[in-house]
Amino acid sequence: MKKNSFYFVMLLAGITLLAATKPSVKSPYGFTKGNPEIKSISALSFGKDGILFIGDSKGASVFALETKDAKTGNASAIAIEKIDEKIASALGTTKENINITDMAVNPVSKKLYISVQFTDGTPAILKVDNEKIEAVSLKEVNFSSIALNDVYAEDAKDARGRPMRVSTISDLGFDNGKVLVSGLSNKEFSSTFRSIPFPFTDKQDQASLEMYHASHGRYETTSPIRTFTTGKINGKDYLIASYTCTPLVLYPLDELKSGMHVKGRTVAEMGSGNTPIDMTTITKNGETYLIMGNTAKPVSEVNYKNIAAFEGTLTERVAGTAGTVFVQVPTLTKVLQMDKLDNTRVVIMQKKDNGSIDLMTANNDTL
Repeated sequence: MKKNSFYFVMLLAGITLLAATKPSVKSPYGFTKGNPEIKSISALSFGKDGILFIGDSKGASVFALETKDAKTGNASAIAIEKIDEKIASALGTTKENINITDMAVNPVSKKLYISVQFTDGTPAILKVDNEKIEAVSLKEVNFSSIALNDVYAEDAKDARGRPMRVSTISDLGFDNGKVLVSGLSNKEFSSTFRSIPFPFTDKQDQASLEMYHASHGRYETTSPIRTFTTGKINGKDYLIASYTCTPLVLYPLDELKSGMHVKGRTVAEMGSGNTPIDMTTITKNGETYLIMGNTAKPVSEVNYKNIAAFEGTLTERVAGTAGTVFVQVPTLTKVLQMDKLDNTRVVIMQKKDNGSIDLMTANNDTL
């Protein structure tokens, strides 16, 4: 009897051991669980399945984070006054202690994610669900990352004494299975565009860029793209990019390959003394429009048909505006952040004349 009991106990122990050593399901994205060492958050973008990409200029890396926010949601209009104060409150601080660095709408759940950095440099991410704002944990999460090649040293400075590393990542996107990264490298032609297959391996294609800056009256290779999107123009896929002071430039995506130096086509000069913040596309009256938020000028709107119709390139200095026809939305000024909510609406973070920073949703009737 005792012998049978011994065998029974051993059988149970064996079953328990097998259960404990049962292999876990491998992530299709190559994620591991842990604490990503994110040093800064320069840019956010979403891929498929609620995967959030985080551009870290200080760490010269891109992170992919599993948000577990992949349930299809309704695209409800977002409107929150004094969003900076409410973000700070959710983080247990005051608005003076944070800097909002980017925001991105999860295209699956339609929830808004906002990145901030504390004044001591500590990064944080928050999720906005209707009017509920909560911090996103960066501890014990499923993630992967890739270190960028050819980056400036952390102590490198330009001729004005400004740190170069902060421009390693100026904008981030995801298209056709690849993470797209604009910014600077440490090469002679430092304006750089990287295309990184996802899931991450050790592969990253890196092309240097050149464009004619009409308001400056010269060709430039050291200015980073400030914001970009991708789109099809006359049947061809392009990177559509804008820089400070505000040229609109097209680069054929099929030419942005590793080791290539690509000269863009400047199709518009949209005004100096301004920095473009974000750009996206919406549909209005059955046609596609490029929407761009700006720091000093109103939101700009460009019909893709007008871009397609402008077949030349600007090659002479411009005072004012020139090239592709565009219009401005005078009520939408001092844009701090912007992203696409759905095909007809964008979410805008705007600084009001009274100093309040508000979130609002603009539809294609407003734009």
